[in-house]
Amino acid sequence: MSPRVTRKQPSSGMCLVCGTRNDAGLHASFYEVDGGELVALFTPREQHQSYPGRLHGGLITAMLDETIGRAVMIGCAEEVWGVTMEFTTRFKKPVPLDVELKVVGRIVRQEGRVFEGTGEILLPDGEVAATGVGKYLRMPIGRIADVGAFAADWRVDVQPGDPGEIALP
Repeated sequence: MSPRVTRKQPSSGMCLVCGTRNDAGLHASFYEVDGGELVALFTPREQHQSYPGRLHGGLITAMLDETIGRAVMIGCAEEVWGVTMEFTTRFKKPVPLDVELKVVGRIVRQEGRVFEGTGEILLPDGEVAATGVGKYLRMPIGRIADVGAFAADWRVDVQPGDPGEIALP
């Protein structure tokens, strides 16, 4: 059974990963689902390639890092983030362009303000293309960014095509 979407997370204007106004960005949308996982949906385009027709490895890592780091916000009313302390990516299969991809992230360990998480990028057929493992420091947004500028550009952008359920293997 496909996990049910419980909440869509906010996005910002100019973020490389989720930015709604960043023409060069990945335009990812993030959804909290049953079971405490976070799922990102995105479709990489030609400007995101390394080798022709393949997503750049740095952007694969960015997607995994962002998804796992955002998992700390699942169910939180306050604006908290995971600031990356360490990250490892394992590349398993080439990641194509121009198809919708899923990234799944979760927290696997928390101790005080430090948490660890894992994630995967899934190809359209459900195969795992890359995995990530990260260690993060939980921080309030006010300690990371100019809150005024951030708040003016940080919002949930509900779209008619947003999923109610997300099929995962």
